[in-house]
Amino acid sequence: MAILNLTPDSFSDGGVHNPDPTTLLPTLNSFLSSGSTILDIGGQSTRPHAPQVSPAEELSRILPTINSIRSNQAFNSLALSIDTYRASVAAAAIEAGANIINDVSAGVMDPEMLPTVAKLGCTVILMHMRGTPNTMTSLTSYPSGIVHGVATELLARVHAAEAAGIFRWRIILDPGIGFAKTQAQNLELLRRFDELRDWEGLKGFPWCVGTSRKGFIGKITGAREARERIMGTAACVTAAVRGGADVVRVHDVREMREVVRMGEAIWRV
Repeated sequence: MAILNLTPDSFSDGGVHNPDPTTLLPTLNSFLSSGSTILDIGGQSTRPHAPQVSPAEELSRILPTINSIRSNQAFNSLALSIDTYRASVAAAAIEAGANIINDVSAGVMDPEMLPTVAKLGCTVILMHMRGTPNTMTSLTSYPSGIVHGVATELLARVHAAEAAGIFRWRIILDPGIGFAKTQAQNLELLRRFDELRDWEGLKGFPWCVGTSRKGFIGKITGAREARERIMGTAACVTAAVRGGADVVRVHDVREMREVVRMGEAIWRV
């Protein structure tokens, strides 16, 4: 899954990609030729304390790109995921041709999200997070342990999704690396990811893992600039493959595709 942030303030690539679809063609071709099968498009940053834009502003950033991609046959094989926690944005994006809704709050931040996804009949990624991007860094206490906490809280969101009418086969799960977790908790989740996948009630779901260029990698490796965290990201992607991830969400598609191929050659034989 390639990341395409159409925001001026995302933590890693804010302002890099102009929402004007005519300028994105080289980037999109690069993603496709490097092996990306899913493109995750975001119009609202979810980094800690990022300013919240209106739904109209979020849509103005993403809809031109969705329309441009869907009008170009060269990208017919590319599934489009929309990184949003707003039901109205999700509905407009799916209507424009997107396939997946990637909600960092798993339907918590907008009560209309899960019923909307059920009505749309699309696939949804339910990510584990606590609070909001403004409060999540203070919500890192897991008295029963990080794996237990993430598993039980994600299971509750699965139940909420099913109660809203979303079919199980339309659900992808995400442990939410970097969201309401400390550095030690991020590392433990990667180390014990296979236990999370095998948790009772969570078995059989596909999993997406997003560690790309995140702050805890910089703290460990000393890479202060997000774009310099490629090697640290590679180690995390390797751990995700080892743990059984089905999708890895990355900025550096060509490099991480090589990492995934090697990881699969080692562990998935």
